[in-house]
Amino acid sequence: MRAYVMDAFAAGIFGGNQAGVVLPDRPLEDALMQQIAAEFKHSETAFVELLPDKTVKIRYFTPAGEVELCGHATIASFALLRSLELIGDGTRTARTLSGDLRIDVEGDTVWMDMAPPRALGAPEREDWARLYAAYGLTEEDRPEGLEPEIVSTGLADIMLPVRDRGTLMAAVQNGEAVKDLSRRYDCVGVHMFCLGDGGCTARCSNFAPLYDIPEECATGTSNGALTYYLYRRGLVQPGRENVFLQGEHMGRPSEIRSRLTEEGGGVTVRVGGRAVMSMRCELMI
Repeated sequence: MRAYVMDAFAAGIFGGNQAGVVLPDRPLEDALMQQIAAEFKHSETAFVELLPDKTVKIRYFTPAGEVELCGHATIASFALLRSLELIGDGTRTARTLSGDLRIDVEGDTVWMDMAPPRALGAPEREDWARLYAAYGLTEEDRPEGLEPEIVSTGLADIMLPVRDRGTLMAAVQNGEAVKDLSRRYDCVGVHMFCLGDGGCTARCSNFAPLYDIPEECATGTSNGALTYYLYRRGLVQPGRENVFLQGEHMGRPSEIRSRLTEEGGGVTVRVGGRAVMSMRCELMI
């Protein structure tokens, strides 16, 4: 069966965040999908099925287990389907374990709805110091007026604000400490950020050691959650496009875009980006 590697949230190969994308030629057991994801060794591998009603069913596996949703692997999957001319421009539905999501394909850019945003509360006050210490930092590295908070747009992450880009780049993770905190708060991991300037809304680093992902260079769901975090504090506005730069810490700079709309008393967050094929192969299964 056909399998690909896509560089998501990038304009060219060797940038952005790599995702495996598999187009199965038959139904696969969960254990086999897990083995394939482990073989690819990317943070996520998507298994994609075009359904008769024109929806696209996607399941996501990390090397350690299945997750309900992965933003960059979704962008990668739809960009691949378009490049193979299996779909064209327009609106589609992605059917995921996190729910059905609207996807808009606009040329080389894919926009996806996030799951309804939820603010899940702050970690306990005594754990703030532990969070910063897990990255070799102290609470003095927290900017005034911004606090850690757990936010989800499909996957829950701890938003961890730091003062500036220098602090972001200086962070060194204690994986075991972050795993413990992730289990304690039932989160995928930590999304560290500092506010940007000019055309950049924020610079980010994302860590998910509990899922065997020491660091990711582009994460759609986490930046969707960050969009909502910043919106609740008046730092981003509905109707404007936001730009998040991630992956500098890893030497794989990525650009993730987001849009936020208010409608019917609620808020919708969308994340967008490009993806390019860097590899293709056949799985001999």
